[in-house]
Amino acid sequence: MRPETVTCRVGAGLSGAAGAVEAAAEAAREAREPLGGAAVDLAFLFLSADHLDEAEEALAVASEELAPAHLLGCVAQGVVGRDRELEHGPGAAVWAGALPGSRIETFQAGAFELDDGVAVGGIPALEDADLVTLLVDPFTFPAAGFLAKLAETESEVPLVGGLAAGTGEPEAQALFVDGEVVNEGAVGAVLRGVRVKTVVSQGCAPVGSDSVITDADENVVHELAGKPAVERLRDELRAMTIEQQGLAARGGVLAGLVIDENRSEYRRGDYLMRGLVGADEDSGALAIGEPVRVGQTLRFHVRDARSADEDLREGLADALDGSTAAGALLFTCNGRGTNMFPAPDHDAQAVADALGGDALAGFFCAGEIGPVGGKPFLHGFTATVAVFLD
Repeated sequence: MRPETVTCRVGAGLSGAAGAVEAAAEAAREAREPLGGAAVDLAFLFLSADHLDEAEEALAVASEELAPAHLLGCVAQGVVGRDRELEHGPGAAVWAGALPGSRIETFQAGAFELDDGVAVGGIPALEDADLVTLLVDPFTFPAAGFLAKLAETESEVPLVGGLAAGTGEPEAQALFVDGEVVNEGAVGAVLRGVRVKTVVSQGCAPVGSDSVITDADENVVHELAGKPAVERLRDELRAMTIEQQGLAARGGVLAGLVIDENRSEYRRGDYLMRGLVGADEDSGALAIGEPVRVGQTLRFHVRDARSADEDLREGLADALDGSTAAGALLFTCNGRGTNMFPAPDHDAQAVADALGGDALAGFFCAGEIGPVGGKPFLHGFTATVAVFLD
């Protein structure tokens, strides 16, 4: 008979073994050890693309080692486990949670073509969820459209996850849901009865000042604070420091859109970052990669590694707020890692530092999912984290 636990316990494991079965077994055993024999209520298995051909066998051995009530996972470009990030080559990361009092519902979602568009089916009710996780095959599931619709219809959804690109080719994916391997759509879980905080680190530094959108149509901003949007952007560019101008030249300028206006002042996490996708010199309009509305607040930003580090660490500190963490799930962009930071393992080590331990796992995403202003969005160059509290 397994011992019962009254507190949340999380374990994680990572293996770089060349064989998928060996890697999954090693990582699962490592993840199981901190649980002290407690039953696993939820587990995740993340495999690198090198292990795609043996995904079914890897899932079987991880399930055998952990005997979880529920198991989710995917094949990704790279995996994260404990305080390390395996960006390239073979890798398996396993996360195992003993979550007493939790109610967990796993699901498999799919997209269906209709005469007037695409519909999504298989998503359960999300009301009162403490956490929703979503792992997506980007070639067969319209994540951006689904999240946009969800943001319209639901008040707040603490949803995290990512696009699992696998090998980067269509029809070359494996998603895991409760012992089954599926090759399309999305899989996930709705968790209730758990204490979880979400963190979204978009890694951008603000420049200039906030401006209210005074004229706009869909994703085109015509005026900012009564001036043509292009003119306003030029003003901000001229006022940048030399360092900011260098960052803008390397990474471009982004539009930070405030999602929840009901605040006296805005901090980093209050802005949704979107790229500038076009400009019309004649009309002075700017096109942004997100629909906007008149009255919405916009501030320009630049992306840099220092801001990404500060943003992640500050977000984690705010989420914990003196509480003790049991573990975390980490979904980080494939444009981060050594593509953004001078040293490897940055995001994993930052999360481990905040947790005071290394019970975390996740993967490198081709798009990250996390809430801003309580609404779930698809991001880029972002790290999203679900922190499980004791």
